[in-house]
Amino acid sequence: MAVQDPAVPVYIDTSKASIARVYDAFLNGKDNYEIDREVLRRVQQVAPEAAQLAFDNREFLIRATRFIALQTGIRQYLDCGSGLPTAENTHQVAQRIRPDSTVVYVDNDPVVLAHGRALLEENDHTHFIAEDIFEPEQVLANDIVQRNLDFTEPVALFQMGTIHHYDGPRPPADIMRAYIDVLAPGSIVGITHFHDPETTEHSPLARRMEDVFLHSPMGTGLFRTMPVIQSMFPTLTMIDPGITLCAEWWPDGPRLKPLDQVQYCIVGGLGMKQ
Repeated sequence: MAVQDPAVPVYIDTSKASIARVYDAFLNGKDNYEIDREVLRRVQQVAPEAAQLAFDNREFLIRATRFIALQTGIRQYLDCGSGLPTAENTHQVAQRIRPDSTVVYVDNDPVVLAHGRALLEENDHTHFIAEDIFEPEQVLANDIVQRNLDFTEPVALFQMGTIHHYDGPRPPADIMRAYIDVLAPGSIVGITHFHDPETTEHSPLARRMEDVFLHSPMGTGLFRTMPVIQSMFPTLTMIDPGITLCAEWWPDGPRLKPLDQVQYCIVGGLGMKQ
């Protein structure tokens, strides 16, 4: 039986796939439409395990947030491109360990905004703003950001699974530098990104997936090389083990099964401002 789409809000354009809704489809969520599931099916035709990209990205976010909450004094987070709420959101992980942690989510997808309002009801330390995450000057100038985050103290800034959807004229490294320049020493920046390993074994798969993403109803999804991704952490000192496969960044236990091919095509890292 076909899955029936939920009622579509009047401001949702279901002729185009949404990044947030496509990720929701990858994670077996319910807040997506047929156009979003079409992207998933197309990618799965060239990479049957493609949904693992989204799972690895989400697991990295959870482990990174837990690490920051446990190992640093950081109590404030700016989560850019938060996506649709799912289990273990940033504020849930951080506030379970440090209840006084403040989290500001940023997104401009209409579906995400509708769900984001519900997050605001959970506690007074969780906030949501509608801004373009690739316009750092606008994000940082937002009144809610300015009222709730103290940039004279360390902040955790996340761009998890976001920048590989940016293909505008401004270099991604410049976007990240604009964010990093305002952060206090001790701040931590977390990024995950689709990756072209530049190996004969995995690079062809990365390029095939990129081609599908770019020619899908979503139209975005760049698999950049390691030097380009490294440039997105300007002036930062990388926290061990640096930029590595998301699945291999401080996993929760020993690996009992080999990685799927697609798991070699998404990396992440945390960098600290000195």
